[in-house]
Amino acid sequence: MTDHDPLDPIDAAGEGSSPDAGADAVARVLANAESRARSVTLHGAAALQDDASYSTDRDGDQFDREDRAALRRVRGLSTELDDVTEVEYRQLRLENVVLIGIYAQGDLDDAENSLRELAALAETAGAVVLDGLLQRRPHPDPSTFLGKGKAAELALVVKELGADTVIADTELAPSQRRALEDVVKVKVIDRTAVILDIFSQHAKSREGKAQVELAQLEYLLPRLRGWGESMSRQAGGQVGAGGAGMGSRGPGETKIELDRRRINTRMAKLRRQIKGFAPARAAKRANRDRYAVPSVAIAGYTNAGKSSLLNRITRAGVLVENALFATLDPTVRKSTTPDGRPYTIADTVGFVRNLPHQLVEAFRSTLEEVAESDVILHVVDGAHPDPAAQLATVRDVIGEVGARELPELVAVNKADLLDDDARLLLRGLVPDAVFVSAKTGEGIDELQRRIAELLPNPEVELTVVVPYDRGDLVSLLHERGRIIETSYVEAGTRVHAFATPEVATLVEPFAVAEAV
Repeated sequence: MTDHDPLDPIDAAGEGSSPDAGADAVARVLANAESRARSVTLHGAAALQDDASYSTDRDGDQFDREDRAALRRVRGLSTELDDVTEVEYRQLRLENVVLIGIYAQGDLDDAENSLRELAALAETAGAVVLDGLLQRRPHPDPSTFLGKGKAAELALVVKELGADTVIADTELAPSQRRALEDVVKVKVIDRTAVILDIFSQHAKSREGKAQVELAQLEYLLPRLRGWGESMSRQAGGQVGAGGAGMGSRGPGETKIELDRRRINTRMAKLRRQIKGFAPARAAKRANRDRYAVPSVAIAGYTNAGKSSLLNRITRAGVLVENALFATLDPTVRKSTTPDGRPYTIADTVGFVRNLPHQLVEAFRSTLEEVAESDVILHVVDGAHPDPAAQLATVRDVIGEVGARELPELVAVNKADLLDDDARLLLRGLVPDAVFVSAKTGEGIDELQRRIAELLPNPEVELTVVVPYDRGDLVSLLHERGRIIETSYVEAGTRVHAFATPEVATLVEPFAVAEAV
C-alpha cells in the first residue's frame, strides 16, 4: 500500500481524495452558506431609515457606535449541517420572531404602523422578523389575546416558518401569555419586554443601568411563575392544607414568595440608589442656574435624529445609530446663540407609542432635564409615515413630567428626504415648525435663530462706564447679557446692554445717568 503524500488534500468522505474533490467540497459548503443567507428576506421596518441615505456622513467621533456594532450577530448563518461531509461552521443563530396584534374597526392603518414599529424594535433587539398577523376584533381575548381560531392559525404559521418567539404588540397579562404559549408551543413576549431588552443592551452609565434594572423588576414581579405544589407551603391546624391537620406544616415560604421578597428588596435598593444620583444632577443644575445659563432640552420620538441634531449644533460626538433607543443617557453640551449668548442643550431619551408606565417612572429622573429646561426642542421625524402620532406621543409624555407649559419649538428633521408635497402636509400639521436636516445642515441657522428668540432675555437695561482695570465685568456683561453698544471713553469702557438682575447688581456702582 502506498503512503499518501502529506501535502495531498484529504476529503472528509475518505482517504486519498483528489485535489478536484477537495475543491468541490469547499465550493459546496460556500454555496450552501450563500443559499442560507438568501433564504431570509428581511424587509426594513418603517421606523428605521435606509442606511444608504441616512448614515453616509455622521458628526463627531462615533467610537461607541463601532464598539456596539462589533457585537452584532451575522444573519443567514446556521449551526445545522446539511451534509455530514461538510466542514462545521458553528455560528450563533438569530432569534426568529412572528408579530401579532389586534385592531378595531377603522384602525387598520394605525395598527399596521404600530406593527412596523414593533418590527423595528425587534430588529434593534437582535431578532429576525419572519411574519406579522393582525386580527380585527373590538377587544383582546381574555384568555389567549387572539381569538381561538386565530391562535390556532398562529401556531401553524410558527411551525411552518420555524419561529421560536411570538411578540404581541401590546402588554400581555401573565395569564394571556401562559395560555398563548400553551397553544403556539414557543416563547411569547410582549412589546414591553422588547423595549426593556433594548434598554438593557444600550444602557451604559450607572444611573441608566439602575433605571433599566428597576423597570425590568417592576415588569417581572407580577409575572413570576410557580412550579406546581412540589415546593413547601405554610399550613397548620384543621384549617391548613385543606383541613389535613398535624403533619401538614411546611417549613415556611414557598419558592415564589421568596422570589417576590427578594425582588422587592432589590427594587427598594435600586430606588435608594437612583435617589442618590439626584444631588449630583441638582448641583450641576444649580451651578448653571447661579450663572443664569438658559437651557434647551431636545425631546422627540426615538430615531427622530435628536443625537444627530445635537452633534450638528454643538459638535458633541454623541453616539448616532440608525436604531431605536440608540442613546439612553442624557448628554448636556454648551452652545451659543448667534448674538453670543451661551446656553446648554441636553439630549434626552427617545419616546415611543405605548411607552410602558414603569419606564416613564424609572426614567423620570432623566426626564427632569426636560421639565427644568427653558425651551423644549421637539424633534419630529419628517420621513416617518405617521408624524402626527409622533407629535401626540411625545407631547403626552412631556405632559406627564409636568413640562407642558414650557415654550416648544418643533424641528422637522430629515428634511433632505422630503419632497414638496410632504413639506406642505407637515407645514399644515405644525405651521411654525422649522425644517432641518442633521445630515446636510439644512435649516440649522434658522433653528439656532429661533432658539435664540425663545430663550429668556436679560430684562434689565443699563448703561455703565467700567474702569479699564475691571475688564472682568465687561466680560461678564458679554457672557450673561445682551450688548447693544460698546464705546471707549477716558474713564473706561462704556457699555449699553441688557443684563440679568444679578449682573445688574454687580455693575450698579458704575452706572451712568443716561443711555447712549
